[in-house]
Amino acid sequence: MSFPHLDLAANAHDRAGARRYDEEWLARTWEAESSRAVLVSGTRIRPVDGRVDWQPTLGLPDGLRIFLGERDGRAWWACIVDPEQAPGDRGEWLGLRQAMWTTASGVLPDSELLFHAVGLAEWHFAHKFCPLCAGRLEVRAAGHELTCTACGKIQFPRTDPAVIMAITSGEPGSADEAILLGRQAVWPPGRFSTLAGFVEPGETLEDAVRREVFEEAGVVVGAVEYFGNQPWPFPSSLMLGMFGRAESRELRIDHNEIEDARWFTREELQRESEAGIVLVPTRASIASSLVHAWHGRNLPGTW
Repeated sequence: MSFPHLDLAANAHDRAGARRYDEEWLARTWEAESSRAVLVSGTRIRPVDGRVDWQPTLGLPDGLRIFLGERDGRAWWACIVDPEQAPGDRGEWLGLRQAMWTTASGVLPDSELLFHAVGLAEWHFAHKFCPLCAGRLEVRAAGHELTCTACGKIQFPRTDPAVIMAITSGEPGSADEAILLGRQAVWPPGRFSTLAGFVEPGETLEDAVRREVFEEAGVVVGAVEYFGNQPWPFPSSLMLGMFGRAESRELRIDHNEIEDARWFTREELQRESEAGIVLVPTRASIASSLVHAWHGRNLPGTW
């Protein structure tokens, strides 16, 4: 069985980390005719007809050059410019999540390179001064490090681990088996997805699953198994997909966390999806893959 979220890492690039410190090689490679770059306006990109234009590096506006790596015999870059310098109308520039939704599949070509580029753009946008002394930060390692010019402290891009989990109850594979899905108050009517939350310091992935599900839905979870993972630079997460087994179906929803949560059998989820009552994720997210893996087939009426 194939899973949608894997499309985002189907053609991973060689990040060539050692090259980030070779200033002569970087300068020469930036000027090479074969090199390509995506222009990033602050943290936004500009899709056209479901694609993002990877342009020759020569002739791009001045900006922060981020070396992403090598693939297919080319060097790939991001060039981050101030929104005031970005060409075209401002309305043409979209956040990466919005840009993904402009495509039928939810996957932009070269998504693994775009996730790398936008993830670093988000980091640079949020880190302007040293957190220890408020000194000026200097970009190093082709955009992958920031060094304080006052105290010398080095900053590295951070990735925040978050668990996203399909919680099930009942005999596996039986008609009575059900999955727990929840919804946020800000979502359109009918939209449901798997529960999720950030891992706290000193916490295992399994305990994060149990804590988050209990906090949001009041459900006690026992056994937890790892499913897969997905980068999610909105702005800097790594989504860790998990399956968990509930010890009961009793719900005590914390409405400060989520608006609603429900148990769905496969038949209920199929019927309500076909009727358009319930919308579950099917674009290229690991939430879609979790639901897909449990249900066993694609569902209509999705977002």
